[in-house]
Amino acid sequence: MPTSPSRLDEADRGPASAGSDLDGLDDPVLTALGLLVETSSGLLAAVAPELESFGFSTSAFEVVLRLARSPGHRLRMSELTAQCALTSSGLTRLVDRLERVGLVRREPCPSDRRGFYAVVTVEGLEQLSKALPAHQATIRRCYTDLLEPEELEVLLGALRKVRSVVSPGSDPAMTMIGTP
Repeated sequence: MPTSPSRLDEADRGPASAGSDLDGLDDPVLTALGLLVETSSGLLAAVAPELESFGFSTSAFEVVLRLARSPGHRLRMSELTAQCALTSSGLTRLVDRLERVGLVRREPCPSDRRGFYAVVTVEGLEQLSKALPAHQATIRRCYTDLLEPEELEVLLGALRKVRSVVSPGSDPAMTMIGTP
């Protein structure tokens, strides 16, 4: 007695027979996001072991680097959250750990009794300076040296444009507006 095909059987036959729900599988929009995700994951995998050899997780390095590159080597916790790929509670826990090992400290915000700055310490800057040459060499080898200077300029502009939409508070130049 023949059985009727299941939905799984239909899916196994591929997009041509599965119906119009899958017509957009070859859309360049999907390819653009897929390539960005794969590239980001690959770059993080390339830099993670080298950062760990200097005592940093990728998230800890990102926080210390962002603080070091900010005016006064500090950012409000809310600004730092907007710039990092962590939730607010995740960032708070990470800053707690960085504070315990002496790489970061918190300072109260004079204009907002509830607000705090995260500030990179001298020890944090020293550890960062030890890790930077190897980190930059890996970035060059796996990323920026593969591009022509004009391509890199276009890519940076495009990434900033997308970032401004998907992470509106992440632009340090914009977060400094109105900050004492």
